[in-house]
Amino acid sequence: MANYNNARAEGFSIIHFLIRLVVGAVVLAVTAALTPGFSITGFWPLILGAVVLAALDYVALRFLGVNATPFGRGITGFILAAVIIYITQFFVSGYSVTLLGALIGALIYGIIDAIIPGRAM
Repeated sequence: MANYNNARAEGFSIIHFLIRLVVGAVVLAVTAALTPGFSITGFWPLILGAVVLAALDYVALRFLGVNATPFGRGITGFILAAVIIYITQFFVSGYSVTLLGALIGALIYGIIDAIIPGRAM
């Protein structure tokens, strides 16, 4: 019975990851559509961008101890979110953002993330 519970917990984590990925991609797509200077040119750059954003957020939380949510940690979280949005373009082909676009995008991302259920970034 212990193995069944362990397998069930692993299944939940995979489902949870997929839900977070979909929510992250939706939030990222809406943010790019509403932000001047921010563009994503296809489905795969969108998905890869959501994965990279999540990975960079995890690294920031793990090593800096700061959660990169625009409204979660005040100005520090906002600036970190903008930096992560900006840096992602160097890892994902088809993802482009200006510095001003990253700042505006962090604000829009935070607003949309607060509205859509689930932790996106």
